[in-house]
Amino acid sequence: MRSIVFLGERELEIRDLPDPTPGPREVIVAIRASGMCGSDLHAYREPKTIRTPEKHCIAGHEPCGVVAARGSGVSEEEAPIGQRVMIHHYRYCGRCRHCRTGWSQMCLRDRVTYGVTGDGGHADYMRVQPEMLVPLPDELSFEEGAAVSCGTGTAFQGLRRLNVSGRDTLVVFGQGPVGLSGTMLGKAMGARVIGVDVTPERLELAKELGADLVLNPRDVDVGATVKELTYGEGADAALETSGSAAARNDALGCARIWGRVCFIGIGGETTFNVERDIIHKQLDLFGSWTFSSVIQADCARFVVDHKLPLGSIFTHRFTLDEAIDAYRLFDTQTTGKGVFLFE
Repeated sequence: MRSIVFLGERELEIRDLPDPTPGPREVIVAIRASGMCGSDLHAYREPKTIRTPEKHCIAGHEPCGVVAARGSGVSEEEAPIGQRVMIHHYRYCGRCRHCRTGWSQMCLRDRVTYGVTGDGGHADYMRVQPEMLVPLPDELSFEEGAAVSCGTGTAFQGLRRLNVSGRDTLVVFGQGPVGLSGTMLGKAMGARVIGVDVTPERLELAKELGADLVLNPRDVDVGATVKELTYGEGADAALETSGSAAARNDALGCARIWGRVCFIGIGGETTFNVERDIIHKQLDLFGSWTFSSVIQADCARFVVDHKLPLGSIFTHRFTLDEAIDAYRLFDTQTTGKGVFLFE
C-alpha cells in the first residue's frame, strides 16, 4: 500500500509498504478520506534532529473509511465488513477511568496517537482496534467524516466547553480548518460570530461559512473593536484555535467581565497578567484537547441535524501521489482544509 511519512524539515516520503493484516483484536479499515490538520504541520516542520527515523510513522490523524477485514477476536457486531466508519485516533489501555468514559487520549497507562506516534490514515489501509471505530452517518461524505475525526470535532468540543448559545457574541481566533469549523458550528448554535485571522483568504472563507463580522489584527485592535461592537462590554465567549501568543492574549483581552475563553490551538508559550486578565474579570478559562469517542459521534449528528455544509471547509482535494505539493501548499496557511481522497 502507499503511505506518507514525515521526515522533518518540510520533507516527506511516499512509501510502498505491505498491506496490513489484522491481529486477533484488530480491524483493517480501507481509507476513503484522510484529512490534513494544522497540527500535522508541527511534525512536517520538525527538525530532523528531533524527528529521527525511529519516530517515523504513517502520518494522518483524521481517517475515515470502510471496514475491510477483522481479526478472529472481533465480532460481526463490533465491526461489520463494509461499515462506513470514522476513527477515534487513539489507542489506550481500556481500563482506567478516562478510557472507560471514551476519553482515550487521557489514558494514564498506554496511550498511542495514530498519525503521530502510531501509523495513521495517510495510507490505503489502517490497522486499528474495534473500540476506535465510530459509525459514520449515511448523510455525511467520507471527507466530512474525516473533518469530524479531528478538526471539526475539536472545535465542537471547545464550543461545548464554552456552552455557546444564541445569547452569545463569540469571537473565533484563527480561521484555519479548526477555526472555520468553529465559525460554522458557533453560528449553528445561535451565536453572533466574529472571525479573526491575519490571512485575507481565510477571512473570506469565514464570511462564507457564517461569520457575521471578520477582523484582521494587522489592520485593527481586536480587543478595542470587539468592545465597540458589544456596547463596551466585550465578547461573551472566545475560542482560540491558532496557538498564536498574540491571539491568546487578544482572546483574553476581548472577553467581557464574567466571560469565557477556551484555548484549543497548539503552540508555544504565552505570557499574560493573571490578576488583570483573569481574576479581576472573573473569567472562566478552559483548555480543550480534541474530544471523546461519544462526542465525536455527537458532532457528526449535530452536523447532520443542522444540515451544515461541512464540505465547504475543504478548498483542496488530493491523491496520495500529490502529497509533496499538497503539504507545501498547506504549509502556506492561506487555504481552507485539505484532504486526501482514495478510490
